[in-house]
Amino acid sequence: MQHANVGVIGGGTMGNGIAHVMALSGRSVTLVDVKSEFLDRAKKGIEGNLARQVKKGLSEADAAATLSRIKFTTELTELRDATLVVEAIIENAELKRDLFRKLDAITAPAAVLASNTSSISITKIASATKRADKVIGMHFMNPVPLMKLVEIIRGNDTSDATVAETVAVVKDLQKIPVEANDFPGFVANRILMPLINEAAFALMEGVATKEAIDEIMKLGMNHPMGPLALADFIGLDVCLSIMEVLQHGFGDPRFRPCPLIRKLVDAGHLGKKTGRGFYTYEARA
Repeated sequence: MQHANVGVIGGGTMGNGIAHVMALSGRSVTLVDVKSEFLDRAKKGIEGNLARQVKKGLSEADAAATLSRIKFTTELTELRDATLVVEAIIENAELKRDLFRKLDAITAPAAVLASNTSSISITKIASATKRADKVIGMHFMNPVPLMKLVEIIRGNDTSDATVAETVAVVKDLQKIPVEANDFPGFVANRILMPLINEAAFALMEGVATKEAIDEIMKLGMNHPMGPLALADFIGLDVCLSIMEVLQHGFGDPRFRPCPLIRKLVDAGHLGKKTGRGFYTYEARA
């Protein structure tokens, strides 16, 4: 098996999902986060997702084996033997660059360093390392265990060999790799986020209620979820960060974030994860 020893950094929704599918494929996974409480939450999330898969046919033995292949730690140095590391921390370019600088020193020179970033330049992240040829974008979709697409982003210096290795891993995860070039937002979020942003403008300007906007997009465009509900699911803070990357990267006013999204983020109403965004949800346990 190629890249049998994988590291994942960040135990949030994306990180624990990536750790889950890597372990389910038979790989040994080291999941790193900065606090034990974050790791406990990640483990609980993985256990919940595995339980749902058991209800759909995964054996109890395979579920238990998957969880047993994941090591939870706060020590970044535990990744020293990983041949593939996938970063899934918050969307902040400088934090990612600092992390990749550390990974460059910790891991073997041949290790592939991947970022799950949904919008930040892979070329910029790679420039913090001495192995730009081994740095690549590996953008999974949420929820990771269910969604088939993985957007593969080649930085300016990413080698053909690194792309081939990454594509092979994605296929081994029973997912579909699709390549995109290194532009702000790549493809998925360059198209999706302006849609969400425009829906927020429509709500702010009183064009329709949030329920009407979402219902029109679901019934009229055959979307499984309306854009405002989807924004809550993604996280309004994440949406805002991506819109800011698009605005800064292109210097185009059409990517300006809607003031309503910024207002909700400033108020701490980030969507489903905080219990309130465009909609109100049950309080988190």
